[in-house]
Amino acid sequence: MIKIFTLGILIIFVFLIIQLCRSGRLTFKYAVGWLCFGAIGIIGAIFDNFVSVLAHRCGFIVTSNFVFFALMIFFIILSLFLTTFLCQQNKRNDIMAQKIAIMALELDYLKERSKKDHG
Repeated sequence: MIKIFTLGILIIFVFLIIQLCRSGRLTFKYAVGWLCFGAIGIIGAIFDNFVSVLAHRCGFIVTSNFVFFALMIFFIILSLFLTTFLCQQNKRNDIMAQKIAIMALELDYLKERSKKDHG
């Protein structure tokens, strides 16, 4: 029963991510991590015996501790990627602000020059 409930939640989660991408509220670049999370979760829910064996081979006595550890690692990696994307966006914003400032100066110069030529 828990397996079916988990699969249902994960399938709804994947469809939600896909819908957010289709509606334009989430870009595919950012959705990839969440889709991977959903796919790995679905595979783990289907092959739960494999997850138990993997947990015990990694030294975890309780499988749920392994799952929480894996989730923690996943979210740390996802946070790193999102931070990287955020830093890239900040650099782009800085460059864009500089370009707008240069264009504003050029516009002011052209306005002054136009006033002198026509006035």
